[in-house]
Amino acid sequence: MKSKAEVSFYKPQMEDLWFRQTMMVDPETMSYNNAWGGTIPFPRENWAEWYDNWVLNPKDRFYRYITTGENRLFVGEAAWHFDEELKIHLADIIIFAKYRRQGYGKAGLEILCEAVQKEKIPALYDNIAIDNPGINLFLQCGFQEEYRTHEIIMLKKSF
Repeated sequence: MKSKAEVSFYKPQMEDLWFRQTMMVDPETMSYNNAWGGTIPFPRENWAEWYDNWVLNPKDRFYRYITTGENRLFVGEAAWHFDEELKIHLADIIIFAKYRRQGYGKAGLEILCEAVQKEKIPALYDNIAIDNPGINLFLQCGFQEEYRTHEIIMLKKSF
């Protein structure tokens, strides 16, 4: 399993968005999202606006690639954003399918939690599909179940 020392965050450049595009259209990577439509198109013509909102001028948002420490291989993404409707900060961790079960998700989530703490955000949440095995990852990182419905489990970690 990977330690936090073997994983780091990388602030992507516009030309690096090919990796996000690749993940979003990969059925195995996006299988966690099957209940909400599965893969998500991320065409190049949408990159500039998305990049401006999430990377250049984020307002109540944070976005980074998760990379291997030694050679900066992109293995996933980590993000949080403030959900206006729920009035909470929601986490987002996606590991490219071929790098799953190697510890990148746990290390990435731990680093994301550190970034949240630096911003003095009191709690981080994630609403995970009821059948998503990623729930265990969040529980291992100190998240606790807030509630569940027939579709999701809402998890929370207080800081």
